[in-house]
Amino acid sequence: MIAHIAHAHGSPSSTLVLPAEQLPSSEEALSEALADGVAWLAAHGLAAVTKIALVSVSEHPLFDLDYRFVQVLPGDPVRFDFRGSCGHSVLSSVVVAGRLGWLPRPAPGLRTRVRVLNTEDHVVCEVDECVRDRTTFTAHFLNHPAVPLGELLPFGEPTTNLPYEDGLIRVSAVSVGNPYLFLSGHDLGVDTPEQLFAAGEPLFRTMSAIRRSAARQYGYPVGGAFPKVAAVLPDGEDGLAVRAVSVPSWHPTIALTGAVCLGAARRIRGTIPFHLAGGETRRTAPLRIRTAGGCTTAAAAVTGHDRDSELAWVSVPEKAVSFTGTVSIDSIEPHVLKEDPCLLSI
Repeated sequence: MIAHIAHAHGSPSSTLVLPAEQLPSSEEALSEALADGVAWLAAHGLAAVTKIALVSVSEHPLFDLDYRFVQVLPGDPVRFDFRGSCGHSVLSSVVVAGRLGWLPRPAPGLRTRVRVLNTEDHVVCEVDECVRDRTTFTAHFLNHPAVPLGELLPFGEPTTNLPYEDGLIRVSAVSVGNPYLFLSGHDLGVDTPEQLFAAGEPLFRTMSAIRRSAARQYGYPVGGAFPKVAAVLPDGEDGLAVRAVSVPSWHPTIALTGAVCLGAARRIRGTIPFHLAGGETRRTAPLRIRTAGGCTTAAAAVTGHDRDSELAWVSVPEKAVSFTGTVSIDSIEPHVLKEDPCLLSI
């Protein structure tokens, strides 16, 4: 099977993009096929690729591309998590679909409408710049119709005291794109961005334990990838310093869905990000997010800050993706006999 690899800058892993129509749809059969593919990657020096995107031209009239995300989980035997999404992989999929001829040639202003099948999210990927094998996007996560802010709180409140193996910790659980737990660095014994970025294995273990406890609350597998967890601290006007846990280590920056979720959480009165980013002092300014690996921003359109206020969209600009290359994975057999002329033309 012909596959493609693209890398979104700031992501902990490149994305392997596969044609969905040539693979089974059930999780059990798909896991068997993808396990063979992951073994092939490992045998060819590509074990670091832990994100898989299954894509197809959308049959829905409002969308251009259908996308299904699969997270490879570490361990032997290999396992997969089909529950959440990955914004970086969405952008990587758009780049690959453009090279396959499924989409118009990338150019500034081009917008691709993506339907995320895992989470039913609607993402519009707008090209800002395209230079050779590098494309820069603004990602717009849309809610149509707009969603009440109260519906973004999985635990029902802006903050919750979550029990975990070392006691109780105050968390804000917010779900936009993916479910996230936001923790105050102060509650973790970290008081400055520099301390947060330099923190090592003890903080990682603590945050991982908190994430596992939250997974039980969500009813998710404890060993899966969701919910995500991130610690935040104030970082100047309209800014937060952030350190996030990925699979299976620190995230080098922050997931695109993490930036989206944080941009929304900052607008919900009572959440930890709302408080640490200054509350209502600046209602319209985008949130500036600083990580050890760089900075990004997230702008959220809300009608207010209360539970019955509504979120219409969150946008994150300047997300760059580089096309890495094409591989032929012999161990994945096509699920259907139909041949895709776009793939045969490569």
